[in-house]
Amino acid sequence: MVVLAGVPANAVPALPSYTALAVADPNRPADQRAQDAERKPVEVLNFTGITRGWKVVDLMPGAGYYTRLFSKVVGTNGAVYAVQPIEMDKAAPKNLPKLRSFAGTSIYPNVTVTVPPIAQLNLPKGVDMVWTSQNYHDLHDPFMGSPDMARINKAIYDALKPGGVYIVLDHAAAAGTGTSKTDSLHRIDPAAVKAEVTAAGFEFVGESDVLSNPADDHTKAIFDPSIKGHTDKFIYKFRKPL
Repeated sequence: MVVLAGVPANAVPALPSYTALAVADPNRPADQRAQDAERKPVEVLNFTGITRGWKVVDLMPGAGYYTRLFSKVVGTNGAVYAVQPIEMDKAAPKNLPKLRSFAGTSIYPNVTVTVPPIAQLNLPKGVDMVWTSQNYHDLHDPFMGSPDMARINKAIYDALKPGGVYIVLDHAAAAGTGTSKTDSLHRIDPAAVKAEVTAAGFEFVGESDVLSNPADDHTKAIFDPSIKGHTDKFIYKFRKPL
């Protein structure tokens, strides 16, 4: 709950936020709407600061859960670039047709899809946000070609305008494990992410615990039935200096 100074708590509520309206979009598929209770999109998107007119890169967007939400939040004066690396498409080929089924339509006209090799990642310049959800760890894995993370994060840094934000949401591995569990458990130590991203010149400006789960002991793969959908997730916000 947000309470503004000088406004009674029982005052008539304001109109729904852009994020809430995006979540309420009736064009979202039922299977994506069913994930909302677990993924808490309003809280997550509000943490990013995304608003009307932003230009956003959705890096490794999966089936477009956040892509659709971004589209509705940024509006007609904004843009959403769904970037699905070729390597990720080969590993999860069902997602690209889903992205292309709505990108550029009359409902989501501000969405475009590109499919570059990860080693030749070339992002649009001057964007307000680069976002990656539950996939940063994959960049360390053999199926992605284990790309040069310094180069990847530098490419993201170069794409952002000064003051632009880079958001990493991922499954947490145990502290001290670094990147050693990215392939076996599909998790990454948050400290490893922070070290890699700040090495590219980013400032670490905050984190959200809205998707944290203290009951997750970090020893199981994210697809283990006992933890699937309820892993301990961290959300880090980094900023390109002004």
